[in-house]
Amino acid sequence: MKLELSELIKKCEQKLEKEYKKLDDICEYNSEKVLKAFWKNQISEVHFNSTTGYGYGDIGRDAVEKVFASIFKAEMALVRNQFISGSHALSTTLFALLRPGDLLLSITGTPYDTLHEVIGIKENKSSLKSFGILYDEIALKENDFDEEKIIQYLKEHTVKVIAIQRSKGYSTRKSITIDQLEKIMKTIKEVSPKTIIMIDNCYCEMVSKKEPIEVGADIVVGSLIKNLGGGMAPNGAYIVGKKELIELCAERLTLPGEGAEVGPSLGINRDFFKGIFFAPSIVKSALKTAILTSCLLEELGYDVEPKYDEQRADIVQNIIFHNKEDLIRYCEGIQMSSPIDAKSLPIPSDMPGYDDPIIMAAGTFIQGSSIELSCDGPLRKPYIAYQQGSLTYEYGKIAIIKAIGHLLEK
Repeated sequence: MKLELSELIKKCEQKLEKEYKKLDDICEYNSEKVLKAFWKNQISEVHFNSTTGYGYGDIGRDAVEKVFASIFKAEMALVRNQFISGSHALSTTLFALLRPGDLLLSITGTPYDTLHEVIGIKENKSSLKSFGILYDEIALKENDFDEEKIIQYLKEHTVKVIAIQRSKGYSTRKSITIDQLEKIMKTIKEVSPKTIIMIDNCYCEMVSKKEPIEVGADIVVGSLIKNLGGGMAPNGAYIVGKKELIELCAERLTLPGEGAEVGPSLGINRDFFKGIFFAPSIVKSALKTAILTSCLLEELGYDVEPKYDEQRADIVQNIIFHNKEDLIRYCEGIQMSSPIDAKSLPIPSDMPGYDDPIIMAAGTFIQGSSIELSCDGPLRKPYIAYQQGSLTYEYGKIAIIKAIGHLLEK
């Protein structure tokens, strides 16, 4: 079996040369974009400083935010270690932008599980719903926006915020490409120019040459233990966009009247700078690992999404097992291949914010980091493994070989 798998890997890597070249081109483009942002904002060693307490006068923190704003071509950025996750940053943004009686509309169907209690899809006394904020959703139609239904809805309702989740989350749909995003946002602004368009950009940063602000988004949110943290940031998240909106988010995160001017960096600035600096290359490694996984498992007869040669919107690779035993076994293989806790056995269990038991394989240096190689999924039909990350292609390749070997030993 090892010999057969070795030959299959060689076959796949030869087939993938053209796809890998595309990723090299994107990485080079984004690397230049990042470097120019460092030059523009004259980053120096003094910006690696640390503050405590209130965080007054933290020039390093402010410089990090200027670099992020430059990369995204945004008016302002909020990049903080006070955010505990991407979901926290999304929650902060929604509470900052919406007021009682306002209407929030998701046009990518039901959002990711951890936002259900934030919105009030699942009852919670602290939800948006409990504050009198209304919510509705429009599902995707054949993996694209239901443009006709969205236009009609906007003509009939006053929508304060439209939410778009680019990555698929724990769903069976495809992720949203930057081209799809550009097209629908142009339509939305023509019909309802005052509606704020908010993008959940988790897992999608630097997968293409453009980011959502460049194609019409008002505000964009993401996590730093995913793509833009580059495996360096130990926690945190970012919000970028129009200045007036980011200021509202800053005052929701801290307090009215102080906003972005407070919040100590606690020594994290260097990690944030290094993370964004390495991000283009790290994202390329994650994508190469995902593409190899897709090719190998399709050759072995498994259902995969996306296919190895499809356009990608994020770093996530779906493997549809159709049974829980294979899902569990594959995740076990990923855990066995990890640098940390390789001897641990991932066991499906209940987790805060999720309705189904979740199996998570992640022997990572940073807890919950999904730019490092990880694999997880809910124990519900059709039993999909959601694999993402890998700090280098070489480590990813080794892990995938071991995981597939473990899967085939059954």
